[in-house]
Amino acid sequence: MFLDMARVISILALIAVAQSLPAEEFKDFGKDRLNSSPRHGEWVDLKSGDRTIKAFVVYPESKTETPAVLVIQEIFGLTDWVRSLCDELAESGVIAIAPDLLSGQKYEDGDAAGKATHALSNEQVISDLNAAADYALKIPACNGTLAVCGFCWGGGWAFQFASINPKLKASYSFYGVAVDNAEDAKKVACPVYGFYAENDERVDATIPKAEELMKAAGKKYEPVIYKGAGHGFMRSGEPNNPNVREGDKKARDQAWARWKKLLKELASKS
Repeated sequence: MFLDMARVISILALIAVAQSLPAEEFKDFGKDRLNSSPRHGEWVDLKSGDRTIKAFVVYPESKTETPAVLVIQEIFGLTDWVRSLCDELAESGVIAIAPDLLSGQKYEDGDAAGKATHALSNEQVISDLNAAADYALKIPACNGTLAVCGFCWGGGWAFQFASINPKLKASYSFYGVAVDNAEDAKKVACPVYGFYAENDERVDATIPKAEELMKAAGKKYEPVIYKGAGHGFMRSGEPNNPNVREGDKKARDQAWARWKKLLKELASKS
């Protein structure tokens, strides 16, 4: 009985601590990879308008300058999983930089983080992404080539940002809604590669119109739908995810194989 009560008290204490954590410290699976990585990762401060935000940067083990990839978080914030994905990107030969779009905010769980993310203004998100993009291009180890990727909410922004920042050379949009108007399609500055789940009609329904708009605008858009996968498969298919789903794991492996090939193409054109 005493042990059970002690366990309850410990759990309540952990919950209390979690509720006090700032955005950049929100815990999630992925920390083991970060702790064992041989690559250099660091937090940096970025100036975005009159605000200072945090960003997480991971460098590849490379003897030459490399491209940089801007990583846009899911609605859950800049979690340990997103940071571990940055490390995986760096392992693939690029600098990864993920701005904490909820810098300075506190949230108690994923639901609260999602509400905070959806409450962000478009102007603030654009300012923060541009600040991270400018920082990345000034990193001495960067060769001047910049791309963007994003997941879920961030996947939609990865597509949108391609129509906002002309410095981008590629956009990798993971299960995010696609462009839905001709004006934005005309402004897209780089090829957009879409990674979508078969069981995700809310998002997939936006693909056909985007294909028409991008084709009419003379822009490159290559969407791929992964069979058997559900929304968020890069997270839910992650082997370190305690709730990993087999169908999503297969889709994740296929998506990574494609993505690594695209990243090599990006580097070869630098």
